[in-house]
Amino acid sequence: MGNAYVLSGVLLVIYFTILFIIAQLLNNNSIVDLAWGPGFIIVALASYFSTGTPTFAGMWVTLLVLIWGMRLFYHLARRNIGKPEDYRYVNMRKRWGNHFPRLKAYLNVFVLQGVLLYIVSLPILLINTTKVDSFYWWNTVGIAIWGIGFFFEVVGDWQLTKFKQHAENHGQLLTTGLWSLTRHPNYFGEALSWWGIYVITLTTVANLWGIIGPIIITLLLLYVSGVPLLEKKYKDRPDFIEYAKKTAKFFPVIGRKGL
Repeated sequence: MGNAYVLSGVLLVIYFTILFIIAQLLNNNSIVDLAWGPGFIIVALASYFSTGTPTFAGMWVTLLVLIWGMRLFYHLARRNIGKPEDYRYVNMRKRWGNHFPRLKAYLNVFVLQGVLLYIVSLPILLINTTKVDSFYWWNTVGIAIWGIGFFFEVVGDWQLTKFKQHAENHGQLLTTGLWSLTRHPNYFGEALSWWGIYVITLTTVANLWGIIGPIIITLLLLYVSGVPLLEKKYKDRPDFIEYAKKTAKFFPVIGRKGL
């Protein structure tokens, strides 16, 4: 059991350290964004195959994480490879100045993302290290929740990509499709997918504390790295102000003035 936790942690350290070295050679720290999905795949596969006693629920979780991670990597790779360093990381460089910028990049970008990824992965580690091979009706509900979240994330990204491909939409806001239900369907979908994963892992009371994982990813998307950045970018635009008045911020339909 403990071996899976240690192995996953060690692999993540190696993984993000290699990415850091590549990023310095490319002078582009934003490649860390591409690492998010594959990082979860590393944890899922390492913990699934290192225990020796995989369970049915563990198989489902590992499979769904594999699908989710590969799709996210493909989407971000198509969008970001070949482009300059993202403005977020450019601003970080400016704040760091010339005092140990590489060390700060390693700790504040790559190590931090690895730690957060490990915490969000707790439900995966818990289900893949449990010896209780049970599967209840609510675990099936978890698969459905994951499916709804995956739909919102994939379709939301697809709709935005198609929208941007038309020259006449340059500088315009997408307010139709899933984007009419929530201002951030892709981020909502990602959070919901992780709540689905968590529900699948509830085959024993001992796995309840894995709720830390979906809570952390939801808080990150809602208050740190996802929603706030885009909301701040558009907050002074008249068209966005009108859009925000009639469209939920995060949770579809409900939470128009907050969540």
